[in-house]
Amino acid sequence: MGVVRNRVEVMHGVNLDALGRREPRHYGDLTYKQLEVRVGEFGRALDLELRFFQSNSEGEFVEHLHRLEGMADGILINPGAWTHYSWAIHDALEIAGLPSVEVHLSDVEHREPWRRVSVVSDLCVATVSGQGLEGYREALARLRQELTP
Repeated sequence: MGVVRNRVEVMHGVNLDALGRREPRHYGDLTYKQLEVRVGEFGRALDLELRFFQSNSEGEFVEHLHRLEGMADGILINPGAWTHYSWAIHDALEIAGLPSVEVHLSDVEHREPWRRVSVVSDLCVATVSGQGLEGYREALARLRQELTP
């Protein structure tokens, strides 16, 4: 029997703690805490153990990625605006070396041109965007597939 791989680090970057106060047409009206609760429910339904992390400090975000060895089997990552330019987060995600899925609440492909660029997507097995909260369910299901032997 194989080793159970079901520990997922759900990482949220800059400004995601302000959900509920940010443009509802792009991000919905859930608060960050409500998002965590719902995503946690999605994870339990998929037999995943989720831990949540959010930071507005890029350095803290990078340091957290560095500490994931032995603590997580996969990463669900929404770096927020760092998605579009943080090569430090790209490199830290590469160092973490875990299967990762990138997720965005808004439809980044149909917003400002600079939002269409992701510096982390090449390290992720999938990217889900523009589905709001439901995108997290899809992203977790994709990560579950990756973690199942």
